[in-house]
Amino acid sequence: MGRWAFLGYICLFCCSFLSTAKGSPWALSFQPGMLYQYHYALAVQLDPMAGPALPGVWLRAQAVVRMHQLHRDSSGDELLQVQIQDLKALQEHEGAEGSPTDIALNKEVQAELQKPVFISWSSGKIKALYGDEKESTLIANLKRGVVSLLQLQLHSGTIVEEDASGSCQVTYTVSNHSIEKIKDLLSCTKPKIGHASVNNMFGIQWQPSSRSLYVVKDSLLQSVLAEESHALSLVLRSTTGVKISSRQELKLVSSTPIPAVADEQNLENMPAGTEGQRHPLAIASLPFRRSCTHCASLRAYLKTFDSQQAKMDVSKAATTWQFQRFIQMLRSAKKRDVLQLLKRAPEEMLPFVVEAAVAAQTVPALAALSDFLDFSKKPRSLLETFLYAAAFSPRPTKELLSLVLDKLDGKQMAPEVWDTGMVALGSLVGKMCQQQLCGLQEVERGMETILTGLRSAKKEHETVTHLLALGNAQLPTTIPTLLEHAEKGPTAVAAAAISALRQFPAWHITSEVKKAMRRIFHEKWKSYEKTCRLAAAEILLDNTPLPMDVINILLATHQLDTEAAAFLLLKVQSSLHANHHPARKIINDIMRDPWVNNYNHFSKAGVSSSFSGPLTATKELLSTFGLDLLFLEGGILRKSVSDFSLFSHDWHLRAAQVTIEAQGIESMLGENTLEGEEGPELMAGMSAIFFDVQLRPVIFFQGYTDLMAKVLLSSGEPTSVVKGNLLLMDHHQVIPLQSGLQAVVKVQGGLGLDISANMDVNIWEQELKTSVNTRGSITIDFQAELDAPFLQTTLRSQSEAETSIYFDTILRFSSSPVLMCLQLREEQVPYREIFTISTSAGNQSSTIRKGRQGTLPAREFALHQANSEMCHVLLTTEEGA
Repeated sequence: MGRWAFLGYICLFCCSFLSTAKGSPWALSFQPGMLYQYHYALAVQLDPMAGPALPGVWLRAQAVVRMHQLHRDSSGDELLQVQIQDLKALQEHEGAEGSPTDIALNKEVQAELQKPVFISWSSGKIKALYGDEKESTLIANLKRGVVSLLQLQLHSGTIVEEDASGSCQVTYTVSNHSIEKIKDLLSCTKPKIGHASVNNMFGIQWQPSSRSLYVVKDSLLQSVLAEESHALSLVLRSTTGVKISSRQELKLVSSTPIPAVADEQNLENMPAGTEGQRHPLAIASLPFRRSCTHCASLRAYLKTFDSQQAKMDVSKAATTWQFQRFIQMLRSAKKRDVLQLLKRAPEEMLPFVVEAAVAAQTVPALAALSDFLDFSKKPRSLLETFLYAAAFSPRPTKELLSLVLDKLDGKQMAPEVWDTGMVALGSLVGKMCQQQLCGLQEVERGMETILTGLRSAKKEHETVTHLLALGNAQLPTTIPTLLEHAEKGPTAVAAAAISALRQFPAWHITSEVKKAMRRIFHEKWKSYEKTCRLAAAEILLDNTPLPMDVINILLATHQLDTEAAAFLLLKVQSSLHANHHPARKIINDIMRDPWVNNYNHFSKAGVSSSFSGPLTATKELLSTFGLDLLFLEGGILRKSVSDFSLFSHDWHLRAAQVTIEAQGIESMLGENTLEGEEGPELMAGMSAIFFDVQLRPVIFFQGYTDLMAKVLLSSGEPTSVVKGNLLLMDHHQVIPLQSGLQAVVKVQGGLGLDISANMDVNIWEQELKTSVNTRGSITIDFQAELDAPFLQTTLRSQSEAETSIYFDTILRFSSSPVLMCLQLREEQVPYREIFTISTSAGNQSSTIRKGRQGTLPAREFALHQANSEMCHVLLTTEEGA
């Protein structure tokens, strides 16, 4: 009985297979001598992601698609003629009053649309496409979109196919007469067009989807429904973006007999034998570039340029918008015009022009900079402006890297310029490698320049500079070099090497790195200055720490002096309150153990502190402020680190980190150093990281004589730390839709920044006051374009904001313990957004514009309770005085 049941199942399977054999790939075909007419409908919608009640843009089109077989060879390959006829298009604004508007097609467009294309087609697979190579790109792409609907297979599976979207991975699921086709648009490969920022946080989130449903009966394609959507938005602000949806429908209307084609015409000679010259065409859509008729040219700007009116405030949004307009002008300018602008610009405007030329990154702009900048003559500040502009480039090119290398090669220049050039070179090399361009000759030359400089460095500060350059590069191959200097170098060198290691992402902090950090913190091989030990402990705590590392660090606080122990314990406690901290869960579990978490460990009564907390939080972004203060036993400030960080989608960006270190002050004030410690030289300096780029360290004073000279010669005016314009976001993405239409997304984000600092040291009162004033503006220009043969539309969002942040500190050493007050406040933040939708269809055009603006109230940040209490004491005392 079992044997007959088994045979029955086999028969049933065979019958089932035969019943669906009509849908198998070898059965799908168009019969000779038959004309097939399909109704084709296309609908494309463009909507803003959010904002004021702006209507979306709808484009609808319908046509008749005629197909017939011209030839079929013995292998089953068919030559099909595909022709679009009677196309009608209309557009409307969703939600707007009135009926849809017909789009008038001129005779040239109608004639081109009706020209047929030919495809070599085999069992649902397009092998080749033939057409008129002189045809306009948009019309040819529209035909590609129709032809792409004929790309299918009738059995389940995943393969790579080519259509108007490019070469993409697709998955088929077959059920009776229907076939579902899911296309992975993220897998599509096509000629590289456009560019993106290296830093993902300043990029675009792209969420595409594509689904097609085919119906096949009696070996004939009955209908196709293809739906596609794209959601694109800023990583840092998902409400700034666009939603694009496309829907194609092809439905069989009739099949009628027509006269048969001569049999001698085959696949090889048929395209050349048809009316007009026919050529093989790419199946994937070709990129289309709009011509800008209203864009300002640099040559026209130079004719009206007035150097007397060139003054500008970099912290204002108007200046940042002007910076972005300059970049656009320079990207289309010739070398002689850029050079003329550089020569005519007044001195106070030159940094602005240099920054814009670097951001433009065109060959003519860089060539003009090469001719203009003389590293042996130009002012140091202008040369550093050029180098830092290169270091902050969102997507550096090999031409920019080559220019920097040429300017640094064998030139006699100020030591500060050379140091700035090294850290900038490290940033450029790192960003090039992030673009998978490590193998370029220029990149290898840049890396060798840094390593050669490190090996030949004779002075300590030269070694420090090259180690910081390696930190900017973040190349894993240099980690052994950094570890060697961290373990064997003198204090300043070891500190720089550990600082460079802290710039590497967590996945590069391997077990070998952690072993070295353990040896430094626990002083296995030699003694280390405590700032080095604490930095090594922070690497262990911040990069997926092992529970034993956390326990050993906590237990080791008994062997540290009071201030270092207090600092480290507060660092551990601070991580418990930070949801984003990678060690939070591990430390939380460890703290449940009373053997570790007890009064004996956490009762250190030092004045050093570590604090981190949120400033703002949105769905996409968390911004935090952190402050570390390490004091000596006598109450003298040894090191302070203020940190503004951004966290988004598992990415971390140090927006600004300023480290101020002082040593030797205790000797000047008559304090004794701890036993076993050598008396360090009197010195104070600053090191800064902006947007993950380490800047050249700055020495405030070195030695008592230098200190006295600078105190006596000080003007009392704030010192400029950073002043200039940066291009943070630079994104250009071309999206070929399956329908053959093209979407383009462009984003530019500019930042104007003016940071100044002032320090007032009162030796007699033993009081130190510092203030860091940050004024800035950010502007973001988001554009989404849709191009069709008979319609062009642009959705644009322009956002701007201005801010002023003040960070003040007061330290009074005359009291015991040291009194310290930290104040972080932000002035009112005015912001504005403008949304525009422009459409041009046929001989008609329209523009819809809406906007909104407002002001966020000023606020003062409460850092922590102990600070608030101390500020109350200090400020009350000052008011009484």
